[in-house]
Amino acid sequence: MIMDILKSGAERIGLTLSPAQLNRFDIYRAELQDWNRRINLTGIMGERDIQIKHFLDALTLYRIWPRTEFAKGLRIIDIGTGGGIPGIPLKIAFPEINLALLEANRKKAAFLKYIIVRLGLDNVEVINNRAECAAYENQYRERFHMVLARAVAPLVTLLELALPFCMVGGRFIAQKKGEIAEELERAIIAIGLLGGRLRDVVNIELDELSDQRKLIVVYKESATPMKYPRRPGIPSKRPLA
Repeated sequence: MIMDILKSGAERIGLTLSPAQLNRFDIYRAELQDWNRRINLTGIMGERDIQIKHFLDALTLYRIWPRTEFAKGLRIIDIGTGGGIPGIPLKIAFPEINLALLEANRKKAAFLKYIIVRLGLDNVEVINNRAECAAYENQYRERFHMVLARAVAPLVTLLELALPFCMVGGRFIAQKKGEIAEELERAIIAIGLLGGRLRDVVNIELDELSDQRKLIVVYKESATPMKYPRRPGIPSKRPLA
């Protein structure tokens, strides 16, 4: 059965994927593998690992926001999405969401535009820009209910890149793994400076994902000061903490 590992894992977190959705995931898997031979989309290439470490891992974000809310057409942006993870798996599972994929690399952005058409996904925008620049565009700044980032930088840097996109009352969710206590402690000051409040650290407990994966949930309490994010490269070179 296609995507059988993904199907059973999704069921254990409360999601039932239809045959049509599983077929889309399988097409996505094949295209990731094919394009990865030409451009570096992911270091994870095996079919089993793609199902678990990309697709199922992305769907664990369902733990943070109930399905009824996804169905209301949440505006979600995936920062530094690369090959579209976690945004595209969420879009396949929850077609009602409005999704933006932010990717600075031109070749990766080209793949994203291709795969959106290939999968027949609507209400998906590819933003080929750096977060430090896109965050100052009126159509993106503080316009999203949910901002996602997956292992693209240390948490303190991610916060400066991501929270400017999050509307007041929305949430930023960072996917991390391993021991993060020190990283989280360093980020507390930045969370407050950027208008956020640490809400939760959710441990992902699935047999398939046994490497201490966590969801860091930050609630947006007030508007991010307009001086953030700083110019390109500075959030990583000179973190706020």
